[in-house]
Amino acid sequence: MASQNKLNILNDPIYGFITIPSQRIFNIIEHPYFQRLRRISQMGLSYLVYPGAHHTRFHHAVGCVHLMQKAVRVLRYKGVEISEDEEEALQIAILLHDIGHGPFSHAMEHSIVEGVDHESISLLFMKELNAVFNQSLTLAIEIFTGKYPRKFMHQLITSQLDMDRLDYLKRDSFYTGTTEGNVNSDRLITMLNVVDNELVIEEKAIYSVEKFLVARRLMYWQVYLHKTSMVAEQLLIRVLKRAKELIAAGTKLRASTALSYFLNNKVTEESFNAETLKVFSCLDDYDIVLAMKEWANHEDYVLSSLCKMVINRDLLKVKIKKKKPAKAKIEKHLDQLKQKHKLSDKEASYFVFTGEISNLAYTREKNNINILHKNGKINDVIKVSDQLNLKALSKTVTKYYICYPKSKH
Repeated sequence: MASQNKLNILNDPIYGFITIPSQRIFNIIEHPYFQRLRRISQMGLSYLVYPGAHHTRFHHAVGCVHLMQKAVRVLRYKGVEISEDEEEALQIAILLHDIGHGPFSHAMEHSIVEGVDHESISLLFMKELNAVFNQSLTLAIEIFTGKYPRKFMHQLITSQLDMDRLDYLKRDSFYTGTTEGNVNSDRLITMLNVVDNELVIEEKAIYSVEKFLVARRLMYWQVYLHKTSMVAEQLLIRVLKRAKELIAAGTKLRASTALSYFLNNKVTEESFNAETLKVFSCLDDYDIVLAMKEWANHEDYVLSSLCKMVINRDLLKVKIKKKKPAKAKIEKHLDQLKQKHKLSDKEASYFVFTGEISNLAYTREKNNINILHKNGKINDVIKVSDQLNLKALSKTVTKYYICYPKSKH
């Protein structure tokens, strides 16, 4: 491991120069497991809607470390004791919080592996890296998993107002050009404090918190749940599903070594071992894109059509409504497709399907955003806010969609 830290500053389009805080963190960033994040897009297929959204998980993770440095500085200034070991552990935990993401971030979460979420894989990566770096990540893992007694540290990593959200809302709004998500992370961090081991935010920041929650809701409807990127993501999931189906039936499909491993083996949480992790660490967006380019010419109508749709951005039509689509409507689209292309029910269901999307900006059940008043009292932000719509933001809004081929398909 090189001990000479030559590059300790990165230039970030959002925060300007970011200083990498320590040699150990620099070495973790240098590790192939972390470098892989340069090949994982932060926002999946959103670039099909917002051409600028090509930023990666690497960008985001380093941005989070920068915000964590600020948060520690602010809390120390307010008299919260944070040791140097704890500071570095917080930085490592936030740096690695997303390291378990698969290709195209969320799209692939349950397609490549069965029922294994990215948080579990992140933890497996952390444990592996802990072995590589002589157990120096132990404290970071304790904080990440919430086992460390100082609860506010875990809340800085994951809560309703954490460094992760403060970075991705700002970063995603910058790269998509949607100004609605541009939250004032500086002000929010400056107003953080700790009372009884819990993270609180000072009363002066109430309007910044309101703007943050509204920004989150708008970003979900406008960007993360945008119907075009949503249908592209659904097609991507179906590409892998069809590929697995064909392979199970004995068809040979060309794919990279890493992708072939996951297409040919059923990987569950129980079977996800060190060997699997090694293969997973070689898997990124490029494997999937390459496979789709290959499979676009495959003789299987379903697989080739799905791949062409994603590659050429010639997607299915999608309609979003407040009510579930009528059965008769679904049947009509299925019948048209079956007749036109002589498809079976199963094959047609790859192109005609329904689902639901929901948006919840603020959950009152867990990790409330607590406001600290000047008199020392603490209240949930919903109780303090004079903005009626914050109550609305704590209700889940569900919409239903139907996808089917455009008439020319």
